[in-house]
Amino acid sequence: MLNQLTPLDLAFQALADPTRRAMIERLSSGPVSVSELARPLLMSLPAVMQHLAVLESSGLVRSEKIGRVRTCQINPTALSEAEHWINQRRTEWQGRLDRLGHYLETLKNEGGDHG
Repeated sequence: MLNQLTPLDLAFQALADPTRRAMIERLSSGPVSVSELARPLLMSLPAVMQHLAVLESSGLVRSEKIGRVRTCQINPTALSEAEHWINQRRTEWQGRLDRLGHYLETLKNEGGDHG
C-alpha cells in the first residue's frame, strides 16, 4: 500500500518542483502550446517535456495534439482535490488554535484574580 501513490500524492509530488509550479502558474492564464509554455523557462525543450509528463501523469495538466501543435491546459479537478486537502488541514489547525486561545484566555482570567 505504501508503494502506491494516490492522485493527491502525485499532485503534491508534481507541485514540489519550482519549474512545474511555474508551468502551472503560466497555465492558470489559459491553455498554451508547449513551445509557449517553454519560452520563459531556461531549459531545453526535452527537459520541459519531462516536466510536462510529470504534470500530466499527476493529472494536474492535460494536453492535446492538433496537427503539429500540442496544447496544454490545467485540469481544475485535480487542483481542486489538492486545494480541498489543504483547506481541511487549515480548518483543523484554526480550530485547534482557537481552542488554545480560549484556554489561554481562561488561564489568564483565572490567574488574574491571584496576581
